[in-house]
Amino acid sequence: MTKTADVRTGNMTKMKKKVLVVDDEKDIVEMIAFNLQRNGYEVITAHNGNDGLDLAEKHVPDLIILDLMMPGLDGTDVTRRLKADPRTKNIPLIMLTAKSEETDVVVGLTLGADDYITKPFSMKILLARLGTVLRRAESTNGGTSEESGNILRAGPLTIDASKHEASINGESIRLTLTEFKLLTALVMARGRVLSRDQLMDKAMGTDVFVTDRAIDVHITAIRKKLGEANWLIHTVRGVGYRLQENNESAE
Repeated sequence: MTKTADVRTGNMTKMKKKVLVVDDEKDIVEMIAFNLQRNGYEVITAHNGNDGLDLAEKHVPDLIILDLMMPGLDGTDVTRRLKADPRTKNIPLIMLTAKSEETDVVVGLTLGADDYITKPFSMKILLARLGTVLRRAESTNGGTSEESGNILRAGPLTIDASKHEASINGESIRLTLTEFKLLTALVMARGRVLSRDQLMDKAMGTDVFVTDRAIDVHITAIRKKLGEANWLIHTVRGVGYRLQENNESAE
């Protein structure tokens, strides 16, 4: 973790993580900012998409909490622009949404969000999920994952764990940190069925509560990104998921 010297004491202290909160509901922004600051985070806030983009480019925060539904430039448009900009494309992103429809959540995850939380939400859950996403980002950027340096292949899929890259028939696909870990776990299982609990532990850690439905939504987003190769991920009803290297449905 990055550290900075404390000039007054000469000791080394941890640098505060910087979080950008973007939501048009000021009460929610204030509540999130207060709780994040109380837990040691540096917080920047914006109440619309345009200001959020400007602040993201100016400060390059460690993580962004972004409301999906905002007037004008909404969370979907903001996410699309963030991921298209080399300066901000790797910033982890958690979406807030008042909508419970799966399609809205999948859109956000497909565009590059790392996680989502449905309003109304518990601050304890938000803090836990935020911490987990930040730890995943640090692990990936630091190259400390157990798969580092390995090239994994399954059918048309190639995964370079050390570079955090995945491709289908040589064409790169953009995955979030969670999606990348889920897909890597399935490839490494080599056809074995992984339960949702096992996938949660491998992708999100054992210290955060995640619902089965959240895993299903992430898998749906991954399948969309795999395109015509979406057959790679096979659902085993009542159990979980496994990777298949051949398109069994076409045989």
